[in-house]
Amino acid sequence: MDEKLAENKIFEGIDYAEKEINIIEYDNCRFINCSFSNADLSNITFIECEFDNCNFSMAKILNTSLNDTKFTNCKLLGLNFDDCIQFSVSANFENCILNYASFYKLKLKATNFNTCKLTETNFGETDLSNSVFDNCDLSGAIFENTNLEKVDFRTSFNYSIDPEINRIKKAKFSKAGVIGLLNKYNIEIE
Repeated sequence: MDEKLAENKIFEGIDYAEKEINIIEYDNCRFINCSFSNADLSNITFIECEFDNCNFSMAKILNTSLNDTKFTNCKLLGLNFDDCIQFSVSANFENCILNYASFYKLKLKATNFNTCKLTETNFGETDLSNSVFDNCDLSGAIFENTNLEKVDFRTSFNYSIDPEINRIKKAKFSKAGVIGLLNKYNIEIE
């Protein structure tokens, strides 16, 4: 395929680990049941694309651009979003597995994570202001020097956030979730 731009197309059931990708920009495209596992997606631009039931585990995304992308029912294990072009990551995630992913130092303002597993995901030095974590499992997620201002954690669980090293002004937590703000003190709450 000599085409360098794909617009308004649907791609279904393609294994990109086995296929060379020659397109460098996807605009308003939809990917359904595709596998990008271990694929090299470096230097590719995705604008207003949707990914449904796709596997991105361990894909390479060096200098990749994700503009207004949506991931639904996707597996994104170990994905280093911080390898993407820093100013062009804007995405929303619904019912995704993002275990061991990294968003280190990214600006992810107003990002929605809905019913996602984020085990040991790195949000160190990330700007998540005005984001929503709705019904997310944040076991072992890393929050260090993270901007969590106005973030909604009310329905999420298993997080441990140190208020002394993170910005949490006007963040929202459930009463039960407040325990996740006290973990470092090793106290018992009954």
